[in-house]
Amino acid sequence: MTDTRTQAPETTGEDDVIDLLVAQHGMIRDLFDEVEQASDADRWETFTRLVRLLAVHETAEEEIVHPYARRKLDGGDAIVDDRLAEENEAKELLMRMDQAGPDAPDFAENLALLRVAVEAHARSEERYEFTKLRGHTSETERRALAAGVRAAEAMAPTHPHPGIESATKNILVGTPVAMMDRVRDVIRQVTGKGD
Repeated sequence: MTDTRTQAPETTGEDDVIDLLVAQHGMIRDLFDEVEQASDADRWETFTRLVRLLAVHETAEEEIVHPYARRKLDGGDAIVDDRLAEENEAKELLMRMDQAGPDAPDFAENLALLRVAVEAHARSEERYEFTKLRGHTSETERRALAAGVRAAEAMAPTHPHPGIESATKNILVGTPVAMMDRVRDVIRQVTGKGD
């Protein structure tokens, strides 16, 4: 079995940013299924993959997609502010779960809560932000945004950091935080589990 804890996030070959992000939403749903169905021995690895994908996915949206939506869409500030509030709530819970690990007694309960929050957030993004972006952007713009999302994901933190939801904070704080996260990932991989 390949250890994916320090590899790049799972992604697709989508060239359109909306298609890319919607495909990642599907991957996130699938990872929730995997974590829920994982044996005790495999739960840590599958949960780590979920944490990583959620962290890099949200960071890329915060750095690339949301700022573009703010500028491009009528009412963009309100649309993005609502998505950021949802993201922050989910990040708070994910951070606590990441710190406690999948062996925590309330892990299953928190995982169910996290799944509901993340899936509701994804539906809201797809309905209120992505649909409007598709209608107000060209194919060329969406391709450029997809390239930006991939670049942001390559440099993104691999663990949740609530309170760092703006593009500016992600850019200023993101790189050092990402480096620390990646070192933490290596330590977890070497030791076999949490910090």
